[in-house]
Amino acid sequence: MKIAISMTGTGLDDPIDQRFGRCSMFLLVDPETMNVETIDNRSAEARGGAGIQAAQQLAQSGVEVVITGNIGPNAFRTLQAANIETYVGASGTARDALKRYESGGLEKATEASVGSHFGMGGGRR
Repeated sequence: MKIAISMTGTGLDDPIDQRFGRCSMFLLVDPETMNVETIDNRSAEARGGAGIQAAQQLAQSGVEVVITGNIGPNAFRTLQAANIETYVGASGTARDALKRYESGGLEKATEASVGSHFGMGGGRR
């Protein structure tokens, strides 16, 4: 299994970015081996469609689960179409979020947690 976490840094002890589509990078973690890979979010600076592009990038990377603080409607629908489970409400470090995920302490998203353009300072629900 491969889990992607929206990040501000490159390691398990770095903070989670509350934004999905505009985070600077994703930490890809295999929870069985704890092998970690960091990939740059190629869409972080996109003028539009950042969430969709980030979701597509993760789908192409073989991700099965996403952990983030918040996710907008377009990104959520794209992840859902790719059969990628999405968990929201994560905070703290990636290590903290993984522990909460494994113990069932994260909220599985059934819809977007924020409105469009949240990562750009807009988007109200």
